[in-house]
Amino acid sequence: MKFVVIGGDAAGMSAASRAKRHVPDMDVMVLEKTNDVSYSACGMPYNIADPARNMDDLVVRSAEVFRNELSIDLRLGHTVEQIDRLAKKVRGTTSEGAAFEVEYDKLLIATGASPSVLDVPGNDLDGVVTLKSLEDGRVLKDYIQRLQVQRVMIVGIGYIGMEMAEAYRALGIRVDMTKPGQRLLPWMPEEIAKVIQQELLNQGVMLHLGAALEKIERSDGGLKLIFSNHEAVEVQMVLMGVGIKPNSGLAADAGLELGPANSIAVDKRLRTSDPDIYAAGDCADAFNVITGRRVWVPLALRANRAGWAVADNLRGEAPELPGIVGTAVFKVFGLEIARTGLSVKEARDEGFDPVEEVITSSTRAHRHPGSGTIHVALVGDRKTGRLLGGVMVGTEGAAHRINAVAVALHAGMTVAEFCQCDLAYAPPFSPVWDPALTAGNQLLKAMG
Repeated sequence: MKFVVIGGDAAGMSAASRAKRHVPDMDVMVLEKTNDVSYSACGMPYNIADPARNMDDLVVRSAEVFRNELSIDLRLGHTVEQIDRLAKKVRGTTSEGAAFEVEYDKLLIATGASPSVLDVPGNDLDGVVTLKSLEDGRVLKDYIQRLQVQRVMIVGIGYIGMEMAEAYRALGIRVDMTKPGQRLLPWMPEEIAKVIQQELLNQGVMLHLGAALEKIERSDGGLKLIFSNHEAVEVQMVLMGVGIKPNSGLAADAGLELGPANSIAVDKRLRTSDPDIYAAGDCADAFNVITGRRVWVPLALRANRAGWAVADNLRGEAPELPGIVGTAVFKVFGLEIARTGLSVKEARDEGFDPVEEVITSSTRAHRHPGSGTIHVALVGDRKTGRLLGGVMVGTEGAAHRINAVAVALHAGMTVAEFCQCDLAYAPPFSPVWDPALTAGNQLLKAMG
């Protein structure tokens, strides 16, 4: 079998490596358009915060390891431009400009996602950057040093934006952040979002909320951002952090079915609408365990797991992935921020009758040294009693506590069942009643 993979990051290299390990005589080829494979993109903000670290520290396995130890035909600088489904070939161009053509028996599209850039004049000026690939990280780190950046504007206040705000502040750089709406993280209860907003302000981050960015211009100081309220801000760097979009153009051009947000539609075995073509990683959709509907939520664990599943399907094991609940966590200064499942709005849009309860608790037992504050919100369905989702924000413990809620969602638990879970207790780790259980008990009362 000739197994060809387009894309050499998490999903692509997971699939290629597992396929080769399980079937050593399989002909496995990976075509990657950049010169980087198998790296920890999620670690880039923390790497950028440390000038002494090289960006290549984030490479998990080098191309040579895949080639020499696993005998994978890994070709860097190979951009695939066409999938010919009838001939079962892919065609493209190398970084040197040479055309290539490769036949396949089975094909995996693992092309990932690209950063979105706000469509405003000046979005292509030198000093306007994005952060998605390892090369993006190298460019950004070089700009900081070369331009002697003293002030940066982050456009967008999402996961990457807030992680990068902390990284810039660690380097002594003044940080401004902007979004056209007034609320941070609209999927989160407002009272918890305000806790995050206050943390940003406490750390010296200037927030520009409620006005749209209209254009970016050159200025004597570097770059000038002009807003719809006529405010003008001068900085040396602009980081676009307004989200990402799936790289599904190859699939669309080949006539494959697309899913939410134009991601590539796959079944639970990662097959596209063509039985000989799979898709996995940030370019592909998934099924939401709670609703059963297709969703596009790009997640690192899902990408690696999906790559494994593709490799297993190639050798006839045919495992199905049940889906995701959208569990995510990130850190901003002294806060851990975690979520899983559906927000109130998402639940209502899916036809549930959602009820939400928000509590504030201690991260450790009463008066135990080092105790901090944690805010927990849980969402349940009044009609069925089912647990639907949760958000946690705290100085510690949120990142791990959210996993209990995620497991409950995968198990289809009701709020009442979740409240009876036997969660661990010891004074250095939790009050006797874990904050998640306290929130569950309050939600149960609110649901009647």
